[in-house]
Amino acid sequence: MFRYMTFAPLVAAAGLALGAPARAEGTVEVLHWWTSGGEAKAVGELKQSFEAAGGTWIDSPIAGGGGDAAMTALRARVVAGNPPTAVQLKGPGIQEWAELGALADVEGVAAAEGWDGVLPPVLAAIMKSDGRYVAAPVNIHRVDWIWANPEVLARAGIDTMPTTWDEFNAAADKLIAAGITPLAHGGQPWQDATIFENVVLGVGGAEFYRAALVNLDPEALTSPTMVAAFDQLRKMRGYVDANFSGRDWNLATAMVMNGEAAFQIMGDWAKGEFLAAGKVPGKDFVCAPTPGGGFVLNADSFTFFKVSGEDNIAGQQKLASLIMSPEFQKTFNLAKGSIPARTDVPLDEFDDCAKLSHADLLKATEADTLVPSMAHEMAISRSVRGEFLDLVTEFFNSDMSSEDAAQRLADAVKRAM
Repeated sequence: MFRYMTFAPLVAAAGLALGAPARAEGTVEVLHWWTSGGEAKAVGELKQSFEAAGGTWIDSPIAGGGGDAAMTALRARVVAGNPPTAVQLKGPGIQEWAELGALADVEGVAAAEGWDGVLPPVLAAIMKSDGRYVAAPVNIHRVDWIWANPEVLARAGIDTMPTTWDEFNAAADKLIAAGITPLAHGGQPWQDATIFENVVLGVGGAEFYRAALVNLDPEALTSPTMVAAFDQLRKMRGYVDANFSGRDWNLATAMVMNGEAAFQIMGDWAKGEFLAAGKVPGKDFVCAPTPGGGFVLNADSFTFFKVSGEDNIAGQQKLASLIMSPEFQKTFNLAKGSIPARTDVPLDEFDDCAKLSHADLLKATEADTLVPSMAHEMAISRSVRGEFLDLVTEFFNSDMSSEDAAQRLADAVKRAM
């Protein structure tokens, strides 16, 4: 809905609220929603690196909503003529702000440092507007992960991770019989949508996923395959505990960590929580891709907004260069649980889950089964994504039939386009 606003007269006033004297080292105000344990540690690495390089970092964290609250705050800031220097932003959202003329480019830094030669082409294209970099990616996240507590699985007689949804359902039934909550989940729309897109991939495969959740094909949205996906989502609803509503994702991760639940379906930022708590991959927790044989891509990036003042502009250039430096990409992603956006960063110090993610990324790229995440704003506009989230959450919390859900989803998408 903010597509029709114009920010040209506001940009000139941008940055006045900082009110600091010019500093050659550069200043950035960074708006983000990384506030949980693993996320806070990761963004702390960026802050520390920026300050070590002589810059001044003003932290503007906004928790909640998988970034929805942060985007609401961002719109208000831009309308008021006071945008942050850099914002955690990704996917089509980058292009929407670029179309409004609100973004500054860092093409000089990107060209000098050869970003085109070290980023996957699909990801590089997302970071650009009119062929010029307006954002810098910090990582690649994989969304289609199942995390599990091996000790809890063993108590229910489960010795392998599921590779199909039928296997997942069978394992969940064993867990219920043993008095264990199968699936740790937080009842928030973006979390519901995360499970949904994983189910769609597993039920229909990458080609169907792309048709339904990226290309928004009406036939795919109303197809028997989509109905089957909703049928599986209904089963998933029966595997969560009674107190799931409103729970933050990291608290769901803690349930697996503490042995209160067996599985969590979540991107590899969940691994950052395990690592931040001192848990050891392969011992205290295990990972496996969700069914589907693809790779659901999510990538965090910082987008640069038009600000005034030499100090603020210098800060943007410094931050862009720092984000894309190989050393920072390694340090940041070791803390965050993701893998580097740069393809030339050695993975020697990364765990087996990260190495599997990297290997599967290369396979999916070659096999054309790499798909962008709908739930995490990599695939479609926020307005259409909102329709998905609303419908999926309503379905998850009601007795709506799968047939009705598929038809209502298609109708909602059509209205939003």
